[in-house]
Formats: sequence, structure tokens, C-alpha cells
Amino acid sequence: MAALEAGIVSRDRDPWHALRVHGIGFTDLVKRATPRADELGAGEYRAGLRRVGWLAGFLRPAVVCLVGLAGWRAAVDGRAVPGVQPTGLHGVPVYLMPNPSGLNAHATVATLAGHLATAAGLVTGSRG
Repeated sequence: MAALEAGIVSRDRDPWHALRVHGIGFTDLVKRATPRADELGAGEYRAGLRRVGWLAGFLRPAVVCLVGLAGWRAAVDGRAVPGVQPTGLHGVPVYLMPNPSGLNAHATVATLAGHLATAAGLVTGSRG
């Protein structure tokens, strides 16, 4: 819903359409579902970040937008805050945004859409 509100996709929750039509891909750092992010270990986050880093190096997107602070904090910078990170992945800028989980009460659709729009603006800026 936030991606639709941000205007970066034209169909809600349809990752294949987002990739085919808008060139936007979605993935997770850790491919294991858990009720809470604190159930994932730092090693899992680091392994996931290596995988996403490899993808960034191979696919060369204009920006990587990561959802959830916990993974980046565990793998890269324990004090990271939302926004563009000083460390990218294989030369690709990284934008970090809050997790839309229901446990993260301050992350509304509007604030998440704002983060997505800002990350999308980096794409426009990098190609202009």
C-alpha cells in the first residue's frame, strides 16, 4: 500500500508487476519468517546482506532500499538511522527505512510512502 501511495508502483502488493512494469524489485535480507525481527541473529543478517550485496553488484540498480533497521544495524552500523546510508553495497547507494510491521506503531502508510518516494528520488537523481 505504501509503494502504491508513493507512486512508485501501479498495483498494490504485486512484486512481479512492479519488476516487469516499473523495474522495481523486492527481496528480504533473511528468507525466514519470524514474528519479530529480534528473533533473527546477526549472522543471518550478515549472510542476507552478502546475498543482497551480490545482487546489487550484479544487477547494478540505481539504489537499494532496505526495509527495517535491525538487519542493517546488526550487519553494518549499529547506530544507523533511516535515510541514505554512508556505506553502500558495491557502489550502489543504500536507503534505509523503518519496517512496516504492526509492531512498529509509528511507521504509518504515509511515513513509509514518504521514505519510498525519497528512495525513488535517488533513482531519478542518479540518472539525471
